Parts: sequence; C-alpha cells; structure tokens
Amino acid sequence: MTEYMRLESDSIGEMEVPGEAYYGVQALRANENFPITGNSLHPDFIKNMARIKRAAAITNMRAGRLKPEIANAIESACNEVVCGMFASEFIVDGIQGGAGTSANMNMNEVIANRAIEMLCGKKGDYSIVHPNDHVNMAQSTNDVIPTAGKLTVLDLLKKLEKSLKKLDSALYKKADEFDGVIKIGRTQLEDAVPMRLGQSFHAYATMIERDMDRIEKAKKEMYTVNMGATAIGTGINTSEYYFDHIVPTLARVSGYPLVQADDLFDATENLDGFVRVSSCLKACAVNLSKMCNDLRILASGPKAGFGEITLPAMQNGSSIMPGKVNPVIPEVVSQVAFHIIGHDVTITMAAEAGQMELNAFEPVVFYNLFDSISTLTHAVDTLTDNCIIGITANEERCQKLLDASVGITTALCPYIGYKKAASLAKESLRTGVPVKKLVLKHGLMKEKQLDVVLDPYAMTEAATKKSKAKVG
Repeated sequence: MTEYMRLESDSIGEMEVPGEAYYGVQALRANENFPITGNSLHPDFIKNMARIKRAAAITNMRAGRLKPEIANAIESACNEVVCGMFASEFIVDGIQGGAGTSANMNMNEVIANRAIEMLCGKKGDYSIVHPNDHVNMAQSTNDVIPTAGKLTVLDLLKKLEKSLKKLDSALYKKADEFDGVIKIGRTQLEDAVPMRLGQSFHAYATMIERDMDRIEKAKKEMYTVNMGATAIGTGINTSEYYFDHIVPTLARVSGYPLVQADDLFDATENLDGFVRVSSCLKACAVNLSKMCNDLRILASGPKAGFGEITLPAMQNGSSIMPGKVNPVIPEVVSQVAFHIIGHDVTITMAAEAGQMELNAFEPVVFYNLFDSISTLTHAVDTLTDNCIIGITANEERCQKLLDASVGITTALCPYIGYKKAASLAKESLRTGVPVKKLVLKHGLMKEKQLDVVLDPYAMTEAATKKSKAKVG
C-alpha cells in the first residue's frame, strides 16, 4: 500500500511530506540537507524549545495577539513534547547549517500540526495553526535557539553537579580512611618526602570542590537570555507586552531565575558564556584525568609496580594473559577527558567564528557542549561507583617502599646540611644501609634526636595546618 503523502510548500517550493508526520516541509528539507552526524537534537534541547514555545504562546495570548483557542492548543502540544511525546518527529540533525533555523522550524511544525489535531483539523492545514505566524509569533531562531541552549546547559549541569558532589564526598571519606597510612611522596616520579595516603585523596577532593565552584559561577551566566531580541536585538515583530513579559513567563515555565539581557544585541551575537562553561568542563576533565593517572600509577603491578593501593577488579584485562586485571575505570575517564578537550577546541573556534549580529555556528557549539556535560557526568558516576568507593590501601607495601627510600634525608638538612645529607643518600643507595643507621654510624646526630627528626608521621605534618580530613 502506498503511503499517503501531503503536499506542503515553503519559499523554496513544493514538497511531499508523509501524511501522518507531525514535522513539515522545512524539517524534511533539513533532514535531506544535513545528513551529518546521524544524531537528532538532544532530548533536553527539544524539551526546552517546547518550553519556550509554550511561554511565547501564553505571553502572546495575554498580549491580545493570539486567540485563546489557538494559544491553548499550542500550550497543550508543548506540554506533550516536554513529556517526551513525538520524539521521533524531530528529524533534524544535531549539526546543521542555518544557525538553528531548521531545529526551530522542526519544533514549530510539530507543535502546529499537533495543535491542528487538537482543534479537529488535518495535519498540514496551516490555516488553522501556522508554524510561523502562530507558533513562532514574536520570536526568531536567533533568540529561541540560544535561550534553549542555555536552559539545556542548566538542566544538564544539575546532573553533573550532583555527580561531582557524590565523588567529592567519596574522596573525603577515603581521605579519612587512609589518614594513618604513611607512604613516600613523589615528585617527577622520584622519591620525595613522606606523606599520608589520606593527604593525596584530600587533595583530590579539594580539587573537585574547586571544579564545582567554577561550574557554579559559570552557570549563572546561563540565566541571562535574549528572548525578545528576535532577529538581531531590536525586538522587531514583538508587542510591548510580549517584550516585557516573555522572560518572566519563561522563568515560571522553566523554573530558572531568568533575566532578560540588558544588551540584546550582545546576547544575540556573542557566545562567550558557552565558551566559559566549556572551559570549566575542560578544567574539570583535566583534573579528573590527572587524578586517574595517579590512581593507575599507585595501583600499578600488582607485583612489579608501585602497588600502594588496589583498585576494584571490574573485568578481565587480557584475552591472552590469564588473571590480568586492568585499571579500566581510570582509563575510560581519561578518554572522556580527551574527548571533552577536543570539544572545547571546537566550541572555542565556533564562538570565535561568528560574524556581525549573529553566530551561525550555534548548532555545533550545542552539539559538543551537551555531549561534554553528559559524558563527563557519566564518567564521574562510574569513577565514583566503580572505582573510588572500592579502593583499598596496601599498608605493608607503602611502609616497605617508605623504609627503602632515602627521601627522609630531606628532614636532616636543617641539622647536618644539604651536602652531608646528599652524601648520606648516595651512600644508602649504594650500600643498602638505611639512612638512620648511617647517621648513627657517622656520629652525626644523637639517636633520641634522630628518632624525632625522622618520625615519618611527624614529617607529614611539618609546617602545615593540622586538620583531619573531613568527611563530606
């Protein structure tokens, strides 16, 4: 049986559209023009476009420009989209030409056709509800798309912040658990001075807190939107009521404390706020990857490496070497970091490449930014649940490596001088005799004083603020 088709037209010409489709001719053209990633618009981005259309319909109705029955049908259709209905009708690729016009029109057509149905009409009869004249009333792609982008960033950052807080808490708990484990610290992968394993995890937790603070500050820029700007910032085609009330209405619809930008031209053409968010994500990813590098080194072995900690065994590590277990969770986190760093370059260049009163490259900015937030969230979740929580300390191994190290000679410098301490370190490495025995052998210090100076735990607190690692 031949599928029923309906004929639609736009400024390019006529085109057949599947009769049962909620999308229309403009979305279908975009679907054919942009077979780029194979991925449609982000689900949260779709929901936020629908929230904007709902807020616009409410505001235009109150302004007396949209008939109540049409506004109510549009609002009901928007609510259905927000609830996840008609997901398959959004057929435009996530990366597209036209600054997001295709995404905006895909939404306008779906909402219009669903509203038409609610008013007992037939899909495609835009004399009842028109995608441009009614659904897109007093709007432009150029204020809808960046605003939807900001709302989506806010939605996604909520999940990331929750995941980072859980990771931070897990790290603080490990810091407390490992507070009494003394080990040798390392600089440039060479023996340095004694420290506590808990201090390493406390440092990771402090780092994550700093990342959360950066994200929180960057997130606030997302509350300033350019709704009402329409095409370039002049507010052309808006009513005075709509211009003054669209952002407060959208704030109520979205649940975010949105404010209208003071300079709508700036808010329409410049994307530096998204660059800042991306930069914070990159910094967080870099920090996480550095921490995972440390974890892999500390857990290396289990016999021929550092072996100071043990990571949870998650899966077989080799198809040929029996019993091998790899640090797969830290490995995947680092790969996500590389991925996000690449996205940040793309976002930076796309923001830089805007011209005049509009940046045409918002689609690739959002495609990459949304992916950065989502993949980072998932990476943090698996790092916390499948790695950090299950890490155990190998205290005997830590003590053995500490005892074999000459790093403690640093503590002798104030008493015997750097040159003599260096000589003792070399002699210990050459002969295998512990530093402490060599000090006594050469009569450089009294044993009682030496016991105090070379107390490893005391060395971990020297000249530092003595505070126990807190539990988050």
